[in-house]
Amino acid sequence: MPWTADVLGIERSTWNDLLVKSSRWRLAGEETDPYAIVRRLAREVDPTISDEVIQEATRVRIRRFSDSLARIPPENIDTIRTLRAAGFRLGLISNADVMEVAPWETCPLSGLFDVELFSCRVGLVKPEPAIYARCVQALGVAPTECLFVGDGGSDELTGARNAGMSTAFVSGIMASLWPERVEERRAASDHHVHRIPDLLPLLGLQTPHRGST
Repeated sequence: MPWTADVLGIERSTWNDLLVKSSRWRLAGEETDPYAIVRRLAREVDPTISDEVIQEATRVRIRRFSDSLARIPPENIDTIRTLRAAGFRLGLISNADVMEVAPWETCPLSGLFDVELFSCRVGLVKPEPAIYARCVQALGVAPTECLFVGDGGSDELTGARNAGMSTAFVSGIMASLWPERVEERRAASDHHVHRIPDLLPLLGLQTPHRGST
């Protein structure tokens, strides 16, 4: 599927900044209509973008997230199951608007976490302290007992550190899409891994053979 920015004729870096830095209203669930979300974001950059182009970009964006959430790498699913089998309590904190999270119930990861917090459903957004506090409270653990794992978007690693957690930066996607940001995000983390399964040795566990969990 094409990138939303490409359909709209907007620079990808500009679109990414809109998504990450300038649209708390979207992430906090203040707008729940997918077309209205894309239209507001697009016309902040170019008020002349037509309704037809915005409609197509909305369709593409919905499809992109549906496809992405259906294609979770099997090794990541195995890692989550291995952690659960070892007795770790798992929480998911995601900045997502309603169209991004809509396919979650059919995602292979759905139900594998003890706590699932999506910003648009709880009205809280990373890196705000309250969303981390909500997660650890629901897990029944102290922040100092937690390892927060992420690619560092939305300053999530710094937010987790400020909340009292240890942090692990997963750099695989960032190295592929925005390699220039890797070093900065490494500096905000206590640990650095390239792939999700690399977390297991860090936690004293063995990487499972495919299909063994």
